[in-house]
Amino acid sequence: MTRIERMNAQILWMMSRYLNEAPDFIRPAEVRELAESCGLPVQEAFSLLLAASCGLNVDEQPQDRELYHLYFPRMVHALSPEAFEADPYYRAIRVERARHGRCELRRQRFQPCEAFVCGDIERLEDGRAMPQIGFFERAFEYPAILEGGREWMTVTPNEIATMRAPISRAHGCVLTYGLGLGYFAFMAARKEAVESVTVVEQSADVIALFKRHILPQMTCGEKIHIVQGDAFAFAGARTAEDGFTFAFADLWHDAGDGIPMYRRLKALEARNPGTEYAYWIEQSMRCYL
Repeated sequence: MTRIERMNAQILWMMSRYLNEAPDFIRPAEVRELAESCGLPVQEAFSLLLAASCGLNVDEQPQDRELYHLYFPRMVHALSPEAFEADPYYRAIRVERARHGRCELRRQRFQPCEAFVCGDIERLEDGRAMPQIGFFERAFEYPAILEGGREWMTVTPNEIATMRAPISRAHGCVLTYGLGLGYFAFMAARKEAVESVTVVEQSADVIALFKRHILPQMTCGEKIHIVQGDAFAFAGARTAEDGFTFAFADLWHDAGDGIPMYRRLKALEARNPGTEYAYWIEQSMRCYL
């Protein structure tokens, strides 16, 4: 393993552990105090506190200082909540608390200075794999579906950022695996270049919540068609004559659980050469392959 590969593995493990165990460990007052006392931008103050929270001693350990300067300034972003609140989905869809079966539709919240993934891992020319970590200085609400009490489907800044590219590519008759809260379906259906969006979703509970509480708010809802079924069975049964020109897959929670499913769907691509394919967070998942 090369030096860069070792640092990549270290930073990816470090960020994964922080985000999974204590994403709101850094307090806004700490960020403000460090920024004001040292004359630092808020983003730099947060970066230094994040590094310290992950166990790095930037002042006394040269290796820690090198890791910090190679990664943290480029991977940490102080984001504007207003920029995401202006998203067409956020402006059009109002989420009220509702339940169907094991699934609950509700609003969740990022606390001020809570860290979260805000984009695909960026692969630099020198080989560095750069996670994208964002935070807001104020609280930020987002819609979510919880299954059995566990957050499963969301429309967060990460989903918005990582779906921009596949949404821009969507055209003709679109097929998507995974419904979620309908973000991709809504954004694709809004495009004049898109004739229809067919969504394959396995969960009857998710479909019921979407049809009752979200779909009626979509002005382009007539373009969206839901098929309840298994995505892999549907993909395996496809033929070259089914008419889909673009397919997008979003079945996974993150790269950890997504890689096996991504590989299964990629293996089926050759059966339908007339379809253009895209996969959610493919760039990030490829960093682990």
